Amino acid sequence: MTRPTVNDIAREAGVSLATVDRVLNDRPGVRARTVTAVNEAIARLGYVRDMAAANLARQRSYRMVAALPEGDSQFLAVLEQALAEAGHTAAQARTELKVMRYPAEDGHALAALLAHLPEGTSGVALMAPETPVVRDAVRALKARGTAVIALVSDLPNTQRDHFIGIDSRAAGRTAGVLMGRFIRESSGSVLAIAESMYLRDAIERRRGFDEVMLAQFPGLAVLPTLETHGSDAALRAVVTESLRHAQDVRGIYLMGSGHRALSSTLADLGLTGRFVIIGHELTPHTRQALLSGHTDAIITQNLGHLARSALRVLRAMADRAPIDAAQEQLRIEIVLRENLAG
Repeated sequence: MTRPTVNDIAREAGVSLATVDRVLNDRPGVRARTVTAVNEAIARLGYVRDMAAANLARQRSYRMVAALPEGDSQFLAVLEQALAEAGHTAAQARTELKVMRYPAEDGHALAALLAHLPEGTSGVALMAPETPVVRDAVRALKARGTAVIALVSDLPNTQRDHFIGIDSRAAGRTAGVLMGRFIRESSGSVLAIAESMYLRDAIERRRGFDEVMLAQFPGLAVLPTLETHGSDAALRAVVTESLRHAQDVRGIYLMGSGHRALSSTLADLGLTGRFVIIGHELTPHTRQALLSGHTDAIITQNLGHLARSALRVLRAMADRAPIDAAQEQLRIEIVLRENLAG
């Protein structure tokens, strides 16, 4: 069976080829009743548009932006590199990706950045905390017709179009299973450390972690979350103070960045290897920490997949094309020293 063409659509709808072209490309000058007739003909015929060919024919290009927080986190550096590589490949398909940084936890600075994006920006991939200022900024982007997706940390209460990343609650539950089984003791306490509990991924990770610990390892008490706001000095201070007062700590759950500072702090306290340590995201430092035995497990995601998925979804949004949900789903990966690839 041959694929339906625009000629078939025109014949089915009883309109000219020019009218079909206007409807397909959202051009003005077509009555609402005619637009409906063309769209109904498309549905009846099962017409699927070849967007790549259409965009090539009209020389369409895409301008995308990825907004990431500032900081010296190795995870952010690896993510930015993955986005740069994906952007380099996508340039062959007339897609430009610009990575922009904003002061971490400064919603007003982020809102100003988003309000002054380059003219013609088709879509934005955003890694940010979900605050009222950020929600308003996303709403303003959507009002201008700009597609918005959340990266790594979701923004479910904004008007964002899609989320690219792993299920953070499931990742937290995975961390809980690993922590409880690795500790192998029926009592004690666990430190939980996050950059900020304004981040949706940290909230969901802590929620999932607590669910498993309470249900499966009730003798292990998870202490209130320690926030570092991305500061190595703050991490050193809160960990040192907590270990001074809590003598029964068996494990440390690091929900965000800070692996280098944690390793350094424990070494200075003479406590290296004393605790089960579970963290997130594979970076040069966490890789070395696994190899040295200083970290027991890392829960991660494929950032190359994440970056490529972000561009595919943004282009689909710009083209008003469907998204292949299975292709864009990221898997949770557990990395141990024993399965660490070279």
